[in-house]
Amino acid sequence: MSVRNLEYLFKPRSVAVVGASTRAHSVGDAVLRNVLEAGFAGAVLPVNPKYREVQGRRCYPDVKDLPDAPDLAVLCTPPRSIPGIVDVLGERGTRGIVILTAGLDTTPDGAERSLVEQVLEAAGRHTVRLLGPNCLGLIVPPLRLNASFAPGMIAPGKLAFVSQSGARATAVADWACSKGIGFSHFVSLGNSADVDFGDLLDYLGGEAGARAILLYIESVKHARKFMSAARAAARNKPVVVVKDGRSEAGAQAAASHTGALAGSDRVYDAAIRRAGMLRVATTEDLFDAVETLARGQRLRGDRLTIVTNGGGPGVMAVDALEPSGGRLAELHQTTLQRLAEFLPPTWSGGNPVDLIGDAPPERYREALEVLLADPHTDALVFLHAPTAIVPSDAIAEAIVPLLEHARLPVYSCWMGGASVEGAQTRFKNAGIPGYGSPEDAVRAFGRMVQYQHNQEQLKQTPPAAARDLRGDADAARQVIATALQEGRDLLTEPEAKAVLEAYDIEVVATRVAADADEAAAIARDLGYPVVLKILSQDISHKSDAGGVVLGIESEDELRHAAGTMLKRVGRAVP
Repeated sequence: MSVRNLEYLFKPRSVAVVGASTRAHSVGDAVLRNVLEAGFAGAVLPVNPKYREVQGRRCYPDVKDLPDAPDLAVLCTPPRSIPGIVDVLGERGTRGIVILTAGLDTTPDGAERSLVEQVLEAAGRHTVRLLGPNCLGLIVPPLRLNASFAPGMIAPGKLAFVSQSGARATAVADWACSKGIGFSHFVSLGNSADVDFGDLLDYLGGEAGARAILLYIESVKHARKFMSAARAAARNKPVVVVKDGRSEAGAQAAASHTGALAGSDRVYDAAIRRAGMLRVATTEDLFDAVETLARGQRLRGDRLTIVTNGGGPGVMAVDALEPSGGRLAELHQTTLQRLAEFLPPTWSGGNPVDLIGDAPPERYREALEVLLADPHTDALVFLHAPTAIVPSDAIAEAIVPLLEHARLPVYSCWMGGASVEGAQTRFKNAGIPGYGSPEDAVRAFGRMVQYQHNQEQLKQTPPAAARDLRGDADAARQVIATALQEGRDLLTEPEAKAVLEAYDIEVVATRVAADADEAAAIARDLGYPVVLKILSQDISHKSDAGGVVLGIESEDELRHAAGTMLKRVGRAVP
């Protein structure tokens, strides 16, 4: 993990576009046009032997002919040309290079190394930092730098976005533009031959202009480096992650795209939590999470109180609560008594607190004052459906002074369209997060619960004096050596458990049975209930092949399970 020379990528004083072109719809044309139209204040130097002038700028035939070494060079030339260009630029003093070109993983005829290996060797000689290859480029809106072939500039802001996928990056840029969302840094990693997530997390974690870091991850090449940088960055600011490849098929697709190894989604999930980051499912969730986290209010717990003016929205919110990881607050008896003093007899009598559809602004204010003081409430969701009785604007005007300085996090949802726009604007201007539906508001609370939990995990450390582990390394090596000799790259479950036991790590008692009779005898020795699993070097995912039966309570069940399992697995994996 190193931030060395990354300032040349993100704070350059001059930019060369190597492969600049006048051919419409070419990468060289788009990149140079983007750099110029964004209004970059430094020198812009086109390079291409075909032209003397490109887009009104003098064009140089070769990087050797540039008057000065550019801080940053963007390469749009054919793959075979890239190693030589990197070497010359590095020798001249350039320290930041963006490689947009794809196809560098090939090895030219007669060469011993691939093009990307040659590029890395040249960059290493001159301490050049490389972004890419096969990337969209980078945008630094505060510098008016658009060194990419994205379709247009994006607005400046306080969010840093890093994506492996160029397609996802352009979609996010377009979506964010329509929502008025700006960025401090916008980076496409591509194949990340050099600069990767670890480097950028380390760099952006210390950048004052980036209030939060948003990541789109398909796979991680250097896990230890990533975890170290992620833990450091997440201590300083929110780091929110969209990780694709939740299914096994999706993970394999991501691996084929980025060239990194696919990993179990559960492993990524655990790693993201342990590093104090927050994982979300969609682009919309990514920005919703940032809005939620931006207020910086800590949750005291996972107990949620819901305030509504209609029973239906309250039910919708409750249905979304359990999957979100929160729970419904059990309001204190004193709270219930105080509410009953001024609410109509037909009020809900508990949580969710239904104020009834004709509630005037005063009723909202009184109820919220009581609920914000409730000792059993950690956060509050405010839901409102428009009525013809009380204008939404009047309600917002009455309660904004109370909610904008509330001691608890508040999540709001003004349901409807034009009739609630004024109220939504008042809440937004007061910094009260707003969402499009009751479920979205509750999910925002759930994300905050998860983030808080992840931040607590981040601070956990192993005990200073770990117990003495006398591992039998020879026994573990023997198990692995046997598998390797048989040409396998996966251990069976009993073998994996044998490795763990060699280091005194407790595992569930596991025995191998050749047939149903032996399984029955082993089960009598272990004691019921037991789990029956298929054992085959051809099957790594037992459940997918129907090779796992849980909770077997008797010998009859065991024998039946063994017989049907062998038939089922035989059909699935002949």
